[in-house]
Amino acid sequence: MFRQMKSTAHRRATRDERRFHHPDFDKMQARGWKAAEAEAKIGDGRWKAELERGLKNGLTGADSIGDRTIPTFARGELPHFAGINTFMKAPYVENVREVGNYDAAIIGVPFDGGTTYRPGTRFGPQGMRRISALYTPYNYELGVDLREQMTLCDAGDVFTIPANLEKSFDQISRAVAHVFSSGAMPLILGGDHSIGFPTVRGVAQCTSKRIGIIHFDRHADIQEKDLDERMHTTPWFHATNLPNVPAVNLVQVGIGGWQVPREAVAQIRARNTNVLTMRDVEELGIDKTAEIALDLAWKGADAVYMSFDIDCVDCGFVPGTGWPEPGGFLPREILRLVGKVAAEGLCGLEVVEVSPPYDTSDITSLFGVRVVVDVLGALVAHGKLGAHKKIIDKPVTF
Repeated sequence: MFRQMKSTAHRRATRDERRFHHPDFDKMQARGWKAAEAEAKIGDGRWKAELERGLKNGLTGADSIGDRTIPTFARGELPHFAGINTFMKAPYVENVREVGNYDAAIIGVPFDGGTTYRPGTRFGPQGMRRISALYTPYNYELGVDLREQMTLCDAGDVFTIPANLEKSFDQISRAVAHVFSSGAMPLILGGDHSIGFPTVRGVAQCTSKRIGIIHFDRHADIQEKDLDERMHTTPWFHATNLPNVPAVNLVQVGIGGWQVPREAVAQIRARNTNVLTMRDVEELGIDKTAEIALDLAWKGADAVYMSFDIDCVDCGFVPGTGWPEPGGFLPREILRLVGKVAAEGLCGLEVVEVSPPYDTSDITSLFGVRVVVDVLGALVAHGKLGAHKKIIDKPVTF
């Protein structure tokens, strides 16, 4: 009994000593506390308006419901498991001529006709929209509430033509050009990576200005043709043929592994593009990698477009993709890198190669969503949302 009491006293004393191991720690200086203080500065007017709109359009709740902000029919963000699956439950703009009323617009591109191995990315937009209901518009660490600090709409999907690459490309370029010309920032949910060419073409035709590209991927995607067509291994060959999208402003980050065709490597040399492998990223670190990518993409350019292939992330985290490759980014690494790149401003974003048929518990689709909202959060936090409008000097009208 004595030994037991002595042991208990010793453990208590040890705990007391450890309890004051960091006596100089000031919680007020921790990022966690500063984030909590920052939240108080964000308004809630749009949240309140959404609740009022829900009651107006969805009927007041049953008498037994204590919370009188709950309507009979689900309208708006809550509950997360209900409602129509637009991206983040943003307003669906059926008349696409109204997209210019918003800061940014989601464009789904359900196309996998450029796939050379496992198809399924035509279901990527649906998958990302569905799981996006899991998120709220507020990010604690960034101190950003997308609902309160920007406007987002969902323009629906481009009508792509299965088994016809060129007609689908024309449809995609037309859709992106329309949204970009309106002033809304295009946020594209793919779709396989062949869409990278028509999406950039859609932006480029609306401006005389020079556009750089930051491309996150494990694959180079810059050969001229694959299987005699412009497949998902070819977008940057054709995009950098556009007169205002020079190859010297193409920065490819994360390239490597056993899935880079030598035909693509020959084009890297011929076009003098910029490639950072995963080993480069590992040795440079995330912050330095971001600095270099931004320097190269922005050198002499007026805007930068981000192309994010989900397979740049290690396939253990994103199994739902057509060409999985081990050895890619860890989630925390790439999210930090994406945020740093977006903080300098973007003229558009695409997230491609999300293939729900191969996914597990929607984790790949969720990661695609996370990239989109992190980009928006960084743009808002750094005052860069809408900066792309200044390059729109050749808007198109249809």
